[in-house]
Amino acid sequence: MESEKLNSVVYEYERDLFIDDSSLDLDCIDQPMLFMKYAKEAAETRRSLDLEKEKLDVAKAEVDKAIRMNPYAYGIEKVTEGAISSAILTDAKYQRAYKHYLDLKYDYNMARNAVKAFNQRKDMLEALIKLHGQQYFAGPRVPRDLTKERELKQKKVSGNIVSKSGLKRNK
Repeated sequence: MESEKLNSVVYEYERDLFIDDSSLDLDCIDQPMLFMKYAKEAAETRRSLDLEKEKLDVAKAEVDKAIRMNPYAYGIEKVTEGAISSAILTDAKYQRAYKHYLDLKYDYNMARNAVKAFNQRKDMLEALIKLHGQQYFAGPRVPRDLTKERELKQKKVSGNIVSKSGLKRNK
């Protein structure tokens, strides 16, 4: 269930990052709202991560207590800190809590990276607007060949002078 939600958020995140260079004005208007949406998601996943860390610590303490009360049930003959630590790591309850913690940590990292990506999106919007203002998207322009343009103009002017005078030129 959580992975479906995460996949949905990742798809939405990728879609929301898209910049349409033909509607920069709309993308600029949407940017603060989108940034806040993902900043809120990052804060919520951070809160969930912190709560899950607390649950993980409690699970660890409960398993630690159970081991100390009955070390033989966990296969420990000599109670040492190292033996207890190893037994905690192999306990099913602790492993479930740790896996859930790692899943939430991943979600938080993705949400935090989404916020960073939206900062980059803002920078790219600014860069595209600058390029647009510099006529970058205006289409290709071939520089004029002034020598050729001058010759064409001279021929046209000379042709007009000849035709007005009634003289014909030999070629």
